Amino acid sequence: MKNLQKIKREARLKRHRKVRAKINGTKDIPRLSVFRSNKDLFIQMVDDIDGKTLFSVGGKEIKEKDKTKLETAFLLGKLIAEKASKVNIKKVVFDRSGYKYHGRVKAVADGARKGGLEF
Repeated sequence: MKNLQKIKREARLKRHRKVRAKINGTKDIPRLSVFRSNKDLFIQMVDDIDGKTLFSVGGKEIKEKDKTKLETAFLLGKLIAEKASKVNIKKVVFDRSGYKYHGRVKAVADGARKGGLEF
């Protein structure tokens, strides 16, 4: 079983490297990076030119404990969009980090769009 997990992780990282070779974030149009763990979700706005994270949000920032992982992901997307609007960021480049675009990753994107971000 551990061998299968290792193969899946390596495949995801390979997909992530291919995507990252094609997209870059700037100060005006940052990269919205999503990292998914078993328990939490972490989202960052990254300026790749300066190599800095502009700001980030994580699953611990959502106060409601009775939410599902999918609902929490949607709220995190809205939260990152609110933070972006405070510093006048309207457009972003979405980086799904090699994950499939469904479930929690799609919920983050939907929440960010609902919050006012354009991809």
